[in-house]
Amino acid sequence: MAQPLSGFTVVENDSFVAAPSACLALSQMGAEIIKIDPLKGGPDIDRWPITAEGRSIYWGTLNRGKRSVAIDLRSEEGQELAQSLITATGDEPAKTGIFITNNVGRSFLTDDVLRAKRDDLIHVKVQGSADGGPGVDYTVNAETGIPGITGPAESPRPANHALPAWDLLCGQAAVTAVVSGLLQRSTTGEGTYAEIALKDIALSAVANLGWYTEALQPAGEREKHGNHIFGTFGTDFTTSDDRSVMITAITRRQWQALVDSTGMTAVIEALQTALGIDLSQEEARYAQRETLEALFKPWFAARTLDQVSAELAGSGVLWAPYRSIGEVAREAAGASAAGGSEDAGTGVIRGLASDQLGDMLVGANPIRFDGEYLSGEQPTVLGEATHEVLSEKLGLTQTELGRLSDSGVLNS
Repeated sequence: MAQPLSGFTVVENDSFVAAPSACLALSQMGAEIIKIDPLKGGPDIDRWPITAEGRSIYWGTLNRGKRSVAIDLRSEEGQELAQSLITATGDEPAKTGIFITNNVGRSFLTDDVLRAKRDDLIHVKVQGSADGGPGVDYTVNAETGIPGITGPAESPRPANHALPAWDLLCGQAAVTAVVSGLLQRSTTGEGTYAEIALKDIALSAVANLGWYTEALQPAGEREKHGNHIFGTFGTDFTTSDDRSVMITAITRRQWQALVDSTGMTAVIEALQTALGIDLSQEEARYAQRETLEALFKPWFAARTLDQVSAELAGSGVLWAPYRSIGEVAREAAGASAAGGSEDAGTGVIRGLASDQLGDMLVGANPIRFDGEYLSGEQPTVLGEATHEVLSEKLGLTQTELGRLSDSGVLNS
């Protein structure tokens, strides 16, 4: 199918996760992404994880499918080139003039400067905080209060999580800002300047879950309680072969399926009678979560993972085995090698060959258009498209490109 953003050109000047992930998502929907990089790359060019040769898997994965243009952004000529790329109209002005950034301190890329060159510019800026202060996912997360309710119940220390969730959510908000800007420009002819603070993303998300309102209730702040699901019953269990599974019983149907499948009907009925409670109610299951965990624990401990899987198959119990990153990677790599990219559960993960990084595993766009994942992006090499893009977009001749290379504005 035709990609929804085919023909659109987006220019980015950014680093790390939020803004690059936004541009990756736009690329996967068909947009051409021109990434303006410093000559030696941005501060994330060597960010871990890395290959055995020391090349950044992080940078190469988040920035694939983009045309990297490496410019000396400290020089006046380099700054003018960057401005020209961002504000170029091309043959279809309605599909150009889109800029995403998270840079700080580059006065030549402020909205006032760029909008003076193109007044219908769609400019999306990702920030740390709304007052312009710095912030990354890890510091923002600390300020949300989430680490205080994460981790083992017996630990007084806050617990971070490994996933940069706020960065990823911020990236998708940036995509929304771009699409909203395009809609506004198509209907009014006006451009957009949208600022998105990572801290605002996190605080807004937690507030919209009702968690801050909850903290003001008479019961006070929520306490951490390990892997138990708040407000219902769900936790992890260990099998006889030392595998872990996550069991959830959120709805009445799921709860009844768990009770029936594990042969616990009589035990649960006796517990309800003894305590005068109704465990079909979520709040009752949550209140008795530790007792229920102890009751179900022997059933899982007496079975291997394969046996648990066989006995719960088709039962209506909502559960999943815990898998390591390596297990997921090996399964996806095997499916890719076998041509099984459409296999359920791995269809969104694809193999991609890269001269710099070797065999990569990358994610397709998780939005399935007409039942299909959109993918097909190619690896990106720092500065590889510099001369091609400047010639194509700005009309620079080989002589001009040579002069810029000789003067150090561009790499040779």
